[in-house]
Amino acid sequence: MKRQHYNIVFFYLEIAPYFIACCNKLFENYDINIHVIRYPVNNEAPFNFSTQQKINLYNRKNYNLSSLVALVQKLNPSIIICSGWIDKDYLRICKKYYKKIPTILTIDTHWRGDIKQHIGFLLSPFLLKNKFSHAWVPGNTQKHYTKKLGFKDNEIILDFYSCDVAYFSSIKNKITDQKKQNFPTRFIFVGRYYDFKGIDKLWQAFIELQQEKPNDWELWCLGTGSIEPINHPKIKHFGFVQPEDFLEYARQTGVFVMPSLFEPWGVVLHEFAAMGFPLLASDKVGAVESFLEDKKNGYIFKAGDINSLKEKLQEVMQLSAEQLNLMGEYSSQLAQHITPKIWADNLMKLV
Repeated sequence: MKRQHYNIVFFYLEIAPYFIACCNKLFENYDINIHVIRYPVNNEAPFNFSTQQKINLYNRKNYNLSSLVALVQKLNPSIIICSGWIDKDYLRICKKYYKKIPTILTIDTHWRGDIKQHIGFLLSPFLLKNKFSHAWVPGNTQKHYTKKLGFKDNEIILDFYSCDVAYFSSIKNKITDQKKQNFPTRFIFVGRYYDFKGIDKLWQAFIELQQEKPNDWELWCLGTGSIEPINHPKIKHFGFVQPEDFLEYARQTGVFVMPSLFEPWGVVLHEFAAMGFPLLASDKVGAVESFLEDKKNGYIFKAGDINSLKEKLQEVMQLSAEQLNLMGEYSSQLAQHITPKIWADNLMKLV
């Protein structure tokens, strides 16, 4: 019997390689075409994309509302997935298809309980619930917020974000033996050089620790942004690095640090878990709920608290290579909890 064909339309802001990996997984089991309307690549994260022919990319900047409506009509979607509610034209089109096909809102926002969110809670029936049949969120923190917006349990899907687990696990397989013989005493940070990423707090904590208790550890930083890279003999900067070039950096570093002051999710934590790294992350990183168990595969510290971060950095430095390798093994196990296959299956259940 011939399989049914589906056209899937994504309204996106910025896309990243992990999203493409998830889309590629759909092609293994389903007869589909994917159409992604998205904004240009961010200058601080100029990812290269390798897409299959069935993934069709459209530049949002080339469409006004009428031409976007015409494009979607031509595509004849079986389902629409919309990234957030910033783009009002995206919302207008979702309203046209509401109750005709599944229309899914993706949310990675945490519930903060501030005035703005309480207003959103009151307005949701008129702004969101009349446009979207479902919500797709990365974790339970976002599910809590989504329920406050009026979505019921059976209208909420989990595990919206997944890294390319197979790829990053393959890196782990290439570096595990070497790390068992000689574990690298280097921390690694991967992210944008912005205030909310906590990169300056990490530099400060690391430098103070080096001054108070000199040691052999280094800090390698991969990324770019508005904050000027600090100059220190044990802190090295490598700029933006494409995910396909991670192998050598993963081989030469030992512990991943994510000091964000606020991070709705943070797929990079999943990536380093899959590569078998012990993890250090702040309590404001959403992905901690899935990929970091305190004292089992790393440590959680208080966001923005220099002393808390220094304490956890020091605890890592005092661990043996054997303990660090065991932590990394547990990270790789946790990384399997969310995969592109789970992502693809969750989506197709609605179609």
